[in-house]
Amino acid sequence: MVAGEFLQEQHVLPDSTTDGAVTEGDTDEDSGYKELSDGPIHITLDPRALEQELPPPDEKETMLPGEQNNEALETRLYWRRFAVLAVFSLYSLVNAFQWIQYSIITNIFMDYYNVSSIAIDWLSVVYMVAYVPLIFPATWLLDKKGLRMTALLGAGLNSLGAWVKCASVGPGLFWVTMTAQIICSVAQVFILGLPSRIASVWFGPREVSTACATAVLGNQLGVAIGFLLPPVLVPNTADDKDLMGHNISIMFYGTAGVSTLLFLLTIFVIKDRPPLPPSKAQAVLSTGPAEDYSYKKSIINLFKNKPFILLLISYGIMTGSFYSVSTLLNQMIITHYPGEELNTGRIGLTLVVAGMFGSILCGIWLDRTKTYKLTTLIVYVLSFIGMVVFTFTLNLENLLVIFFTAGVLGFFMTGYLPIGFEFGVEITYPESEGTSSGLLNAFAQVFGIIFTLIQGQLTTDYGPLSGNMFLCAWILLGIVLTALIKSDLKRHGVNVSNINKGQAVPTELPSEKASSDVKLESSSLPHETSI
Repeated sequence: MVAGEFLQEQHVLPDSTTDGAVTEGDTDEDSGYKELSDGPIHITLDPRALEQELPPPDEKETMLPGEQNNEALETRLYWRRFAVLAVFSLYSLVNAFQWIQYSIITNIFMDYYNVSSIAIDWLSVVYMVAYVPLIFPATWLLDKKGLRMTALLGAGLNSLGAWVKCASVGPGLFWVTMTAQIICSVAQVFILGLPSRIASVWFGPREVSTACATAVLGNQLGVAIGFLLPPVLVPNTADDKDLMGHNISIMFYGTAGVSTLLFLLTIFVIKDRPPLPPSKAQAVLSTGPAEDYSYKKSIINLFKNKPFILLLISYGIMTGSFYSVSTLLNQMIITHYPGEELNTGRIGLTLVVAGMFGSILCGIWLDRTKTYKLTTLIVYVLSFIGMVVFTFTLNLENLLVIFFTAGVLGFFMTGYLPIGFEFGVEITYPESEGTSSGLLNAFAQVFGIIFTLIQGQLTTDYGPLSGNMFLCAWILLGIVLTALIKSDLKRHGVNVSNINKGQAVPTELPSEKASSDVKLESSSLPHETSI
């Protein structure tokens, strides 16, 4: 056994029976116990005696899975991790571009396909609708078949949807472009849950949050390009439908070519995991018996985790608000600034690019400080302030002010996304990163659907002010829920503990100091007790 650690059902005192009763004996180990009383057992350990007298074979009895094999706990970082991250980020970028490419020029596609604004909004909403029922089979596939298979499905479907869009160029082919968008929406189910998995499986503990932020950044960059390029590639030529169709086809074919190239790179670059794990937390997980894993049990455990439930709702509110603002940005801006489609795209670009900087800075900050709850709460409050300022400056008839307020809003609102992912992984460890992030995204899609439809209707009936105030009220509720989350950094606790020496995994913040005194209740031993 290991000094200072007791594990339930594995710890047996010298000369004791399996039910925990201590028997008399004349062994030398008895000199290491200073005090022994009936009832609840109170034991004071002499660290020197314990180190000298406890035989090495007993250590295996109290170790975590993976600790019994020193070789399995060897960690190493590989240069390939950067290629994996880059390829994933790029095809995630293309998928996000295909999500927003319709909404940012809603009026143009309305005119080309002769449909209502609601129909164009559904080209965005379908991404959210498809995610909710498919997230559970997608996360099951990720856990059972691994990162590579999931990545191939995401990149492959993304490419297929892009090519189907090329066949939708024609005023009467709206149903074809909707079919293509549905294919792309299925692809994103196999994309959005991967950032935390890639970061955990390929990157070390000092870079995991930055890696996750970078993976999320790829998706954000796709949204940014989706705001910027469509207004440039497809200008409003209402008097020439043929020219409009030609411009749309250029955008579609270009997207299809890039997505196909990235699918080929995915085949050659992305692997399930490196030969050796990058961190102690991954080493412990990777050496546990695979047959003990139950996807159903993992889902149940997550829904029993109260802090995670609070995070699910608060993350859904914030990310759903971002989806709604992105989808309806064109309608909000055009209401006050008619004919400014190009500047609307630039405002969207400003919102997302600022958010990309926010994501990276927050990721670096988390890697250095591990202050997940505090950072999450601060970013949430600042997002609320940014949303309020954006709401009440939208009608000032000054585009420069809108550029600034949109940038502030994007910096915090979009910067929140990787923080929520990493916070979720921390408070649910050792559950699968793909499952926790998948559930977070599912709630984000549900709230995104609700917010987009309600805010869109409010914007149409009463103007942008009413729709934005609706979001402000919900974000305020999200602040309250975030404040109630109990911070329990389980993954970080494993990484900072010296596993090779058998120290236990902390179940709270890893700030407790070791003590040479141990108090055990005979009625109930904790699974893991850190002293």
